[in-house]
Amino acid sequence: MDAFEQSLYVTALFDLYQDLLTEKQVAYMKDYYYDDLSLQEIAENHGVSRNAVHDQIKKTVKKLEQFEHALSLYEKQEKRKKLLSALEEEPMTENGKTLIEALKKVE
Repeated sequence: MDAFEQSLYVTALFDLYQDLLTEKQVAYMKDYYYDDLSLQEIAENHGVSRNAVHDQIKKTVKKLEQFEHALSLYEKQEKRKKLLSALEEEPMTENGKTLIEALKKVE
């Protein structure tokens, strides 16, 4: 997995599991992954060392991966997307199309 794919994966995990993190973890992750701030900028904004920010982000990413390992929400979401895509390609009844639209709204 290259750096870009890793970043997309981490942000997807963060979207799913951020409610399980501390306020500090959420703030650092948003600053780093969404606002594209450097570690130094985040450190200055929060009054901590650059190393503290680096360690916290690294620990948070590991925690997100542990949540995914235990709960598999991302994996299940990706499987649903693939199945939905495959269903959309198949010819079907009007009722089937209605069910697909309902499934899309759930996502």
